Amino acid sequence: MIEIKNIKQIYLLGIGGIGMSALARYFQFIGKQVRGYDKTPTSLTLALEKEGIPIHYKDDLTKVPKPEEKDTTVVIYTPAVPVNFAEFLYFRENGFSMYKRSAVLGLLTAGRRCIAIAGTHGKTSVTTMTAHLLKQSHIDCSAFMGGISKNYETNLLLPDNNSPFIVVEADEFDRSFLQLHPELAVITWMDADHLDIYGDHQTMVKAFGDFVSQIHPNGTLLYRNGLNIDGQWNTQIQYYSYSINELSDYQAIDIHIVDGAYHFDLKTPTGVIENLCLTYPGLMNVENAVASCAMALLSGVTADEIRLALAQYSGVVRRFDVRYKGKKTIYIDDYAHHPRELEATIRSVRDLYPGKRVTGIFQPHLFSRTNDFAADFAAALDLLDDALVMEIYPARELPMEGVNSGIILDKMNSVSKLRCQNSDFPAILGNYQPEILLTLGAGDIDRLIEPIINYLVENENV
Repeated sequence: MIEIKNIKQIYLLGIGGIGMSALARYFQFIGKQVRGYDKTPTSLTLALEKEGIPIHYKDDLTKVPKPEEKDTTVVIYTPAVPVNFAEFLYFRENGFSMYKRSAVLGLLTAGRRCIAIAGTHGKTSVTTMTAHLLKQSHIDCSAFMGGISKNYETNLLLPDNNSPFIVVEADEFDRSFLQLHPELAVITWMDADHLDIYGDHQTMVKAFGDFVSQIHPNGTLLYRNGLNIDGQWNTQIQYYSYSINELSDYQAIDIHIVDGAYHFDLKTPTGVIENLCLTYPGLMNVENAVASCAMALLSGVTADEIRLALAQYSGVVRRFDVRYKGKKTIYIDDYAHHPRELEATIRSVRDLYPGKRVTGIFQPHLFSRTNDFAADFAAALDLLDDALVMEIYPARELPMEGVNSGIILDKMNSVSKLRCQNSDFPAILGNYQPEILLTLGAGDIDRLIEPIINYLVENENV
């Protein structure tokens, strides 16, 4: 494995990924030369460039480390990089040390008090919120987050003291989370997903079991009540459940909304913490807060510190992200790309804005996921008043015959549904009168955010 002290240069293939960019920032912070490649410029790659990290966007071997630099260079890549990509082949053929992002994250967490947040959805929010609660306490932490924290405007946190705690998002894709050996862990959900990797739901659940088996002896697993968690996965750890509506070890009680903010008390195994406030919207974020508060308490954060920090939590970019509030329309952007996430986001909107007309723009992510869950996507989108479904964002996949966004619309019962192209926006919104507008998806739908905001501003008084 890598001896970081002997490495001068870090090169990242796919540097613009949310996990990769956090590693880039970390290695730059500790004094390594960092550069990389990505397919397209994004707000994240542009931010890295402003921070002094060179990035190129064309397959150009003149911009990569030279063969004579191989002994002092580490190449980090993601599973999304094709193995026939020219730069990938160049590094492999010239004997460079090459590691997946997950392996490097495993290395950086080794020997630390690792808090790992896993789950098919909700993990980014719980990771970011947990990191915030520790960061604002006497405990402090490092954190590698799967989203941009709005409190800190970054996906990497570094401790102000010598805190041994490190909070990380434990990704089940490509079995990445099996590189981690945490002291404390969370499982938020285990819905079927990434079946292109696992084949079936049962195999995916087994991988979660393998993850739990790697928790340190005398460590702790916190899991969402209702998940099929097997205590035999690891008999040397403590198990705790959490929920917002079922009797659990950690549970939000007396949830109510005051001036748009959620107020609740937190039942714990040792008593009740009263009068917690979460100003970040969405009922699913109250559930995320329960998990995060539990992790903070188990790490030694005090109740008073939690109460103060939770009220200051600002959320994550692209997670129930309120981007515009006008007289006619409120616009919310969300990363939801799994049917359960879509349903949770739309129901939270209905909860916050009862009686309002909700128009959603959804970009499916991956041909395989669309094919596997078309009926479930349809059922979730039927919760909207108007559903505009874009073409599938392929990400790492090649097209699948007969699989397109139309197979979702074919299964929908809604009268107001439309298949559309990226280029249709934002002008197509003139055909609708949304009181609440949502953009939903994990692809490049975020490129529509600024044009949509500009459109809403221009039409505010029309």
